[in-house]
Amino acid sequence: ILLPATFTNHHIGKPFIEISSVESTNNYAMQCIHKGLAQHGYAYFAHEQTAGKGQRGKQWHAQKEENIIISVVLNTGCLQVSGQFGLSMAVALATYDYFVQNALSNVSIKWPNDLYWRDRKAGGVLIENIIQGKEWQWAVAGIGININQTVFDKAITNPVSLKQITGKNYQPVLLAKELCFYLEQRFLQLANDGAGQLLTDYNNVLYKKGEQIRLKKDNAVFECTLKEVNIYGQLIVETSMLQTFNVGEVEWVIS
Repeated sequence: ILLPATFTNHHIGKPFIEISSVESTNNYAMQCIHKGLAQHGYAYFAHEQTAGKGQRGKQWHAQKEENIIISVVLNTGCLQVSGQFGLSMAVALATYDYFVQNALSNVSIKWPNDLYWRDRKAGGVLIENIIQGKEWQWAVAGIGININQTVFDKAITNPVSLKQITGKNYQPVLLAKELCFYLEQRFLQLANDGAGQLLTDYNNVLYKKGEQIRLKKDNAVFECTLKEVNIYGQLIVETSMLQTFNVGEVEWVIS
């Protein structure tokens, strides 16, 4: 796929817009798109987010000025609506690429797109789309990564920050700009080459791949071996047979 000419002057993270406080960077970015005020690559970084959104309606909690809270506007007109998991992988892999540079080891992606260090969650991704008919016009990729925070809300299970891993203090704004570079690389990979190599890269860093895990479907908890994730974003596990689950169909049970 050849990228539209408009992409050449719009790199991800340019402009990089800092907001002192906002309810949700994803909502803010969406509003800017609807008003015609945003183009491909616009990045909205919040020093404080008062009503951040996580996956499946959950809230994303983050202390003021201690973390990466960013939403990036992506022109998805060159992508197929059926290939939405390709973008999810590209964004998750960009967070992985960036984080492993700083945390060095034990970093993985927990299906579908959480950033993990060992058995603890370091970050998450929430992608929201604007689709008209068959045309996938825009995506807003919201990313939250724990950077300097060391005290977390008790409601959050197994969180970890970069500071807790390395013992160092960081400048979240500088790290967010670095993250934009990795997002650019992975997005161009998706747009130019499709999702094939992304899927290989994703499965190579998949949390608990080849290991026994516990999942919950409806009210039943069961054990299985995590095999891989397919191009549609479905989790493939093995019990007495191979089973395939969509995102949201099962929950992880992590003790």
